[in-house]
Amino acid sequence: IKCTSLLILAVITVITVICQSHLLGSKITGTGHEDYGKRPSSCLLCLLGLKRVKRFGGFKNNDYLCNMRTVIQRVSHASVTIEGVVKSQIQQGFLILLGVCDEDTMEDVDWLVKKIANLRVFGDENDVMNRSILDVQGEALVVSQFTLYASYKKGNRPSWFRAGSHEHSIPLYEAFCAQLSEAIGKPVGTGEFGADMKVELLNDGPVTICMDTKNKE
Repeated sequence: IKCTSLLILAVITVITVICQSHLLGSKITGTGHEDYGKRPSSCLLCLLGLKRVKRFGGFKNNDYLCNMRTVIQRVSHASVTIEGVVKSQIQQGFLILLGVCDEDTMEDVDWLVKKIANLRVFGDENDVMNRSILDVQGEALVVSQFTLYASYKKGNRPSWFRAGSHEHSIPLYEAFCAQLSEAIGKPVGTGEFGADMKVELLNDGPVTICMDTKNKE
């Protein structure tokens, strides 16, 4: 019995060290795409389906609750420039910042695309927000944005450990753009995943909506 207890204690200790090392590493590294793309896709606690509790450093419940996140801006025009060259530009429509985490699936993509395509935030003949991007035949520009997952709980330097890895995020980002293009019947402008982008826009309103797939208000 004593040996069994010691073995269990040893296993718990190893798990604790691995998880805390992962979290510490996430906090002291990772200021850009190249950093967060190299980290492990999930903390061991996440893989085990456990919530962070006090014995693992005072973590709060649902701290690892993750979701596909968007910031949707109604714009008169917008563009993305990379290394001095304009990659994409649109007129009236949506500039969409999209963040993907490792827990996201095609179900998240489907829900967001349907919601955004039918979002009624454009003015009608009475200048009331009653028209969708479909109604006004608007355009869309989608920019990947891992900083939507900034963690700023401790200290003043954000960490990005909740952001998805390149391997998981790129296919979902591309699927989102493809489905949105099909939904609005027009090509969707894009940035370049992992690039240093200069985004210019004229927010019309301003109208800015934050939306995610795990908090469907």
